[in-house]
Amino acid sequence: MASPDLSDLDAFVAVARARSFRGAAALRGVSASSLSDALRRLEAQLGVRLLNRTTRSVTPTEAGERLMERLAPALGEIAGALDAVNSFRDSPTGTLRLNVPVIVAKCILPPIACRFLAAHPGIRLEVTSNDTFVDVLAEGFDAGIRYEERVERDMIAVPIGPRVQRFVLAAAPSYLAKHGRPRHPKDLVDHACIRHRFASGVTISSWEFERDGEIVRISPDGPLIATAIELEVAAAVAGLGVISSFEEFLRPDLDSGALVPVLEEWWQSFSGPLLYYPSRTHMPAPLRAFVDFIRTGRGG
Repeated sequence: MASPDLSDLDAFVAVARARSFRGAAALRGVSASSLSDALRRLEAQLGVRLLNRTTRSVTPTEAGERLMERLAPALGEIAGALDAVNSFRDSPTGTLRLNVPVIVAKCILPPIACRFLAAHPGIRLEVTSNDTFVDVLAEGFDAGIRYEERVERDMIAVPIGPRVQRFVLAAAPSYLAKHGRPRHPKDLVDHACIRHRFASGVTISSWEFERDGEIVRISPDGPLIATAIELEVAAAVAGLGVISSFEEFLRPDLDSGALVPVLEEWWQSFSGPLLYYPSRTHMPAPLRAFVDFIRTGRGG
């Protein structure tokens, strides 16, 4: 029996990790049909089914699990050996895949990414944004960006972007003129509040405030729950309620006067985001270049 094509084996690992042809195709920048063709060739050549496919899911068979256990580390070693050649280039080449929160993708990463890509024209950056914590290796990413409480202890973490951020509270002048200004967080239970729902379906159930050691949590209610911050901000500017969000999202409207600060003395500060990646002997050249870029202060 002829040896299977290395690209077909790589396609199998990608699909098995993602549990989806479409998901693996999106990460690899190829078509789902090309991955499906690769799997058909591999299964025909090996004479055994490697993946169970339904309209809703893709899962490895027992044979597929066994193959992946042995194959994934071997492919990693091959990729590492090929990537080691990058150290002899004036500028590294390859693809860097990052998974980041929406706030980072919209407000923090753009200037950093642009400076990095200008400094490293041989690197392609692929960024996926969502607000759920993922296993970066299992999902095919090289690294992730998250906040401190969401980073696992066995990861290496490097600060990226602002060192301190804030959650702020604001409302339109028209809303405050009609409904009055809350003087204490507890007053918010009598106000219309605009709330955020993560793409995972989880809605922020409580707002937390702190001042001089006093912590207050309230359960807000109001006319809008949304996953899109643009819709939430538009509703607040239209005078439909009080909004709580990252300062970066609200700052343009605060500066223009479309929104005004509410309960400023209760705004909470927290540590800025961290670039995190698994500790391993060989770091892909694009990731190493990005980490070096961040560590030297150019990613601040």
